Amino acid sequence: MRFVLKRSLFFLLRASTLPRIIRETLQRKSVTILLYHQVDPETLDSHLDTLRRNYRFISLRDYLESRRKGRLDSLPPKSVVLTLDDGYASNRALEPVFRRYGVNPTVFVCTRIVGTFRHFWFLDTVPPDEVQLLKTLPDSERLVRLEAQGFDEDRIHQTRHALAWDEMEEMRDCVDFQSHTMYHPILVRCDRDRARCEISLSKSDLETRGYSAYALAYPNGDYSEDVASLARQAGYECALTADLGFNTATTDPYRLKRITIRDEAGTTELLVRASGLWGALRMAVKGRP
Repeated sequence: MRFVLKRSLFFLLRASTLPRIIRETLQRKSVTILLYHQVDPETLDSHLDTLRRNYRFISLRDYLESRRKGRLDSLPPKSVVLTLDDGYASNRALEPVFRRYGVNPTVFVCTRIVGTFRHFWFLDTVPPDEVQLLKTLPDSERLVRLEAQGFDEDRIHQTRHALAWDEMEEMRDCVDFQSHTMYHPILVRCDRDRARCEISLSKSDLETRGYSAYALAYPNGDYSEDVASLARQAGYECALTADLGFNTATTDPYRLKRITIRDEAGTTELLVRASGLWGALRMAVKGRP
């Protein structure tokens, strides 16, 4: 029943033309950055087909370059950037879809998990309802609790959660790979030394393999003034949050805003979420997007 009601609400919101009004006003002269995680190829194909009829695809580099030149007006109206966090192994199957639509997405990878058989801590032995709690704990306490459940960041498993380096190399001409730290800790819960290492060494990991590491996505979207400062000091040109909103020539480059799209969303839900309307309504009701 809840699913039906939610789907009906998305339909009504789209029918209200509010998403279209937002696209033609607020989004026309700004840059919208969308955030995915483990979307499947069929769903992504449907999403990109819908997005190309309502927005214009650009890359994250395009946005940053236009900012540097002071020429954001040189970008197409209703520009949208596609990003994916974590670098899941399943992202490999998305390459043909990216090529079909001429999209140059940015995939933020955890550099000590990609290319290995290590696991993401939030997908391993932790019950889903406990993940949110662990995200709120000091990092040292999170690791102790994970260890008690049999998880170790450096343990090698028989299955792979993340992309392999050779897979990334094969996708390199159409995918922009950037940093999502080394192990995906919540940076604001880390002590300053670990936060600095996660931010700077993940950049070094990518550069050692020939990637130009200029962007960081904060794990879970969580950041602070100090974490943003560490990203700046490490030499990143920008850092991305999960804060709701659109980006302009004056948006803080270390607090770029993104709109999260559910990996299973239908196209009606996609358009409502991509406009920012759904997140704004949730914030008005619940205080969070």
